[in-house]
Amino acid sequence: MTPYVVPIQLRWTDIDANRHVKHSSYYDFGAIARMNFFVAHGLSMEKMREFSIGPVLFREEAVFKREIRYEDKVTIDVRIVKASPDYSRWSLQHKIYLDGNTVAAIITVDGAWIDLSIRKIAVPNEAIRQVFLQFYRDESFEHMEGRT
Repeated sequence: MTPYVVPIQLRWTDIDANRHVKHSSYYDFGAIARMNFFVAHGLSMEKMREFSIGPVLFREEAVFKREIRYEDKVTIDVRIVKASPDYSRWSLQHKIYLDGNTVAAIITVDGAWIDLSIRKIAVPNEAIRQVFLQFYRDESFEHMEGRT
């Protein structure tokens, strides 16, 4: 299995005064990749509404390695790096590439599932756990202790 890869179409609004991609756009790229992965694996916004559950992020960190300019060809991947045994808590990582091989940035997010009716961390149902089993497991993957 390989990481799930999404091509990124840069927009003029992604560019800052220094003529490269502004820092906040990198986080938007990560959100696009995560949601595209979920939808591609059957976990649409409608399904999340039906399950009364949604992802929540506790930490989002970017490490910038190379500038990205408007003309660059950019892709981003998504992989799982940590998860509790029940997938109630997880860490995902994104690598943003220039021309498919140069890492421009690495984004790491720590998140969980929230029950939208009671606004508390929740254990996901079997359908969501099956989606998480489809993530590429990074070579550094580790299980988190415990559960919610």
